[in-house]
Amino acid sequence: MTDFNRRNFIKKAALAASAAVVTPALLDGAERTANINSVIGGNGTLTNDNSLSVREFGNKLIVPTENGIKITGTFLDEISHDIPHQNWGEKEWDRDFKYMKDIGIDTVIEIRSGYRKFITWPSPYLLKKGCYMPSVDLVDMFLRLAEKYGMKYYFGLYDSGKYWDTGDMTWEIEDNKYVIDEIWKMYGTKYKSFQGWYISGEISRRTKGAISAFHQMGKQCKDVSGGLPTFISPWIDGKKAVMGTGKMTNDQAISVQEHEKEWNEIFDGIHDVVDACAFQDGHIDYDELDAFFSVNKKLADKYGMQCWTNAESFDRDMPINFLPIKFDKLRMKLEAAKRCNYDKAITFEFSHFMSPQSAYLQAGHLYDRYKEYFNIK
Repeated sequence: MTDFNRRNFIKKAALAASAAVVTPALLDGAERTANINSVIGGNGTLTNDNSLSVREFGNKLIVPTENGIKITGTFLDEISHDIPHQNWGEKEWDRDFKYMKDIGIDTVIEIRSGYRKFITWPSPYLLKKGCYMPSVDLVDMFLRLAEKYGMKYYFGLYDSGKYWDTGDMTWEIEDNKYVIDEIWKMYGTKYKSFQGWYISGEISRRTKGAISAFHQMGKQCKDVSGGLPTFISPWIDGKKAVMGTGKMTNDQAISVQEHEKEWNEIFDGIHDVVDACAFQDGHIDYDELDAFFSVNKKLADKYGMQCWTNAESFDRDMPINFLPIKFDKLRMKLEAAKRCNYDKAITFEFSHFMSPQSAYLQAGHLYDRYKEYFNIK
């Protein structure tokens, strides 16, 4: 290879790498594809040909569109305990809130305000207990961005990790007694966007101390805030409830009848202080959605609670944790929730698994497919 050809090759390779790396954070899905096509032509030469832009292909779906419940809420996970941290600053978060707003998201939920020693705000109480000082006050930032984009913000309680170590949810009560009071004094009276609480312990039917813990924490949240709504997001102990087991299938999956009986008991003990339940939808198979969703709605109606779905936008069917979900799987879950007359759909979670600027390239494509399905321009 001559020096001239070698220099040309290096130059083209560098341009291609720049297009692939830089544009996902700056452009929407159609523009990402068009940009790469415009930089390197099919014969390896530089070109400005945008003829392959996905905008020209239009909507080719062969299923009825707008047949599911729309996602109007998302968790915000900046502890990033088990998914990669994206290291965003306020500029990136502001852009992401705009992407959320563009598809109709009106509610953001901080999934947990702290996990073990990592916290999302400079908590005087938790810092004294040995937690690490965060470089940015994310609670304040999320509240400001929620106000800017006309969204409701729900604060997720602190997770000490003791529940995960012991299986006993009552361990989470003591720290949150201080956290709830502290957060409300620091932010609740300052921001109109502070509109609710997420009792962040993820439980199943078998969780020790769940009713007592949820009732105590839910009551305190309501008492300090003048009755702002609270919600929970437990999992269904189904076929795919295998986290941490090394298995792909749960051989002790709960039946629909057992699910109804056991959650009837839990709802009976918490419904006066918990306003909504958003069951995680990823632990059951797609042909079981209607059966379990119908029971969830029936129980919520019985106890005067709202029935939400936590439409997981990551794929539990893969042995890799965690990647954006295949669009058809998300579609089927949203359609089942609509058939069962659910009140709201939220997701875990937009910024990693649906955002056009996610570290995962597939997330932006999922965003595009979602917009196509719901005819969002």
